[in-house]
Amino acid sequence: MQWRIDFRIWHWLHALVVLGLLGTVFLRKTFLSWRTNSEILIEKLFDMDIEVSLEQAKILAKSIRAPMWDWHIYLGYALVGLLLYRVVLFFTHKRNKAEQSLHKKMVQLSYLGLYTLLAFMSISGLIIHFYQDLGLDKTTAHDIKEIHELLYNLVMIFVVLHITGVFVAENRDEKGIVSGMINGGKE
Repeated sequence: MQWRIDFRIWHWLHALVVLGLLGTVFLRKTFLSWRTNSEILIEKLFDMDIEVSLEQAKILAKSIRAPMWDWHIYLGYALVGLLLYRVVLFFTHKRNKAEQSLHKKMVQLSYLGLYTLLAFMSISGLIIHFYQDLGLDKTTAHDIKEIHELLYNLVMIFVVLHITGVFVAENRDEKGIVSGMINGGKE
C-alpha cells in the first residue's frame, strides 16, 4: 500500500502524542502519585525534624508533578489539532475502490472507533481543563474526568492491539507494512 507523506507524518506525530499522553497518565498514577509522594515527603521531612500535615505534603507532592502534567495538557491540545487534521486527510485521500476483505473492513471500523474515542477524550479533556470558563461546577467536571479516565484504558488497549496487529501483519501477509509507513511503500 502507498502512503502519502502527509499521512505518514500525521501517523507518527499522532503516535508520539498518544504515547506521550498515556505516559503522563502512567507517571501521574505511579511514580508521581500525590498519595504515595505525600507520604514519602511526610516521612523524609520528619526525619529532618520538619513536621508537615498531610494537606501540606499533598500540596508539595502535586507541585512536584505539575510541570509533567502541563505536558499532558500541551499534548492534549496537539491531539485536538491532529484529529482535526485527520478529518482533512480523510476528505483529501483518494480511496481504493477495490473490494475489501472482511478483515480490512474490521480494521477500518476499529480505527473509526478509535477516532471517535479520541474525539471524546479531546472534548472531555478540554471541558475538564476549561470547566470554570464554561460555567460548570467542580462536581460536573469531576464526573466528566471519571469517564475520561475510564476511557483512557480503552486507548491503552487499542495501542497494544495496534502494535500487535502490525507485528503480526508484518510477519504474515503484509510484509513491508512498517517500512511502508516510514518511507511510503510501493505502488
